[in-house]
Amino acid sequence: QVQLVESGGGLVQAGGSLRLSCAASGDIVSFNFVSWYRQAPGNQRELVASITRGGNIYYATFAKGRFTISRDNAKNTGYLEMNSLKPEDSAVYYCNSHILMSNTMTVDAWGQGTQVTVSP
Repeated sequence: QVQLVESGGGLVQAGGSLRLSCAASGDIVSFNFVSWYRQAPGNQRELVASITRGGNIYYATFAKGRFTISRDNAKNTGYLEMNSLKPEDSAVYYCNSHILMSNTMTVDAWGQGTQVTVSP
């Protein structure tokens, strides 16, 4: 009944930028903690960044200074701005959110992922 849809991935050259979006839909009361993960072929899924509803932010070491996580609570949407992209950033990027629904249930929701490919 709740779903997350990522968008904004694509192919860019090294040094370029992408802005990923994560839109939540459903009977949502509160769009809470939002995280971005990524997974490259042969690698484990790793946390990229997270943001609480109040705006507290965490970045993985590789993301500091290059990536910016943000959110629009009114739109139930999270964002990940990625700058100075490197080939090693190539991966499928996933959005994850803890969501309170109108039936009082909480859901730890995941999107299907969006591919980011950075060419040398």
